[in-house]
Amino acid sequence: MPHTLDIILARRSIREFTEEQVSDDDLMMVLEAARWAPSGLNNQPWKFIVIKNKDTMDELAKCTHYSRIIQNAPLLIAVYLDTDAMYNRTKDIQAIGASIQNMLLACCDLELGAVWLGEILNHSNKVNLILNCSESIELMGIIAIGKPAQKGKQTARKELKDIVYYERYNE
Repeated sequence: MPHTLDIILARRSIREFTEEQVSDDDLMMVLEAARWAPSGLNNQPWKFIVIKNKDTMDELAKCTHYSRIIQNAPLLIAVYLDTDAMYNRTKDIQAIGASIQNMLLACCDLELGAVWLGEILNHSNKVNLILNCSESIELMGIIAIGKPAQKGKQTARKELKDIVYYERYNE
């Protein structure tokens, strides 16, 4: 069984998927991982819309430059901030980020590919109409999930010496 750090270091954004469907068991595990993310006051300010219907995906694809990813994925999860549950916007958006990261890590552990799509936020009003969303929820991103068609590319990271400071910034 891999350790958490192994999964973190192995995770890559996957943008191409096979046609194989994601099992309901795997979907439930991904949603459970999202549900168990930390949130301030344990308010759990998230809502998730699971999308498998190709007609819906075709409509959503018109809302982003990354239409090919949306149309190619067998599964999408739209992630929303429930503004009625919100108590501190910054903390609640951070909690949403944690829930998305948990989903991405769960996908990696389940040998699924996934990518977090944020550019679609530029057309969130259209997305909300397509998904029949109330005004009390705010789109935070869409996760495209499927069996990876290829391995994720190795990416570079900044050196720790370039991003970590001790005691004070820039000393």
